[in-house]
Amino acid sequence: MTVCPVCNGLREVYLLCRDCGEPMLESGRLQDYYDDYSPYMEIELMKMEDGYADTYSENKCPHLYRCPACHKDEVIFIKE
Repeated sequence: MTVCPVCNGLREVYLLCRDCGEPMLESGRLQDYYDDYSPYMEIELMKMEDGYADTYSENKCPHLYRCPACHKDEVIFIKE
């Protein structure tokens, strides 16, 4: 079993918005936004059905980053 360093507070990732250059805010795992119960589902099961072909096989955790200035959303894959 692998561990996401961002989910577990072991590391922070700082990104600048590609559109406006402002710092982006980490908004959590992408799977947590699918429906009301998705934050409570098994992470490994959600990776099999998240729409990304390699999140499960290559141990990647998709995180949503948002720009507070221009409101751009971007999915960043964190290596576990």
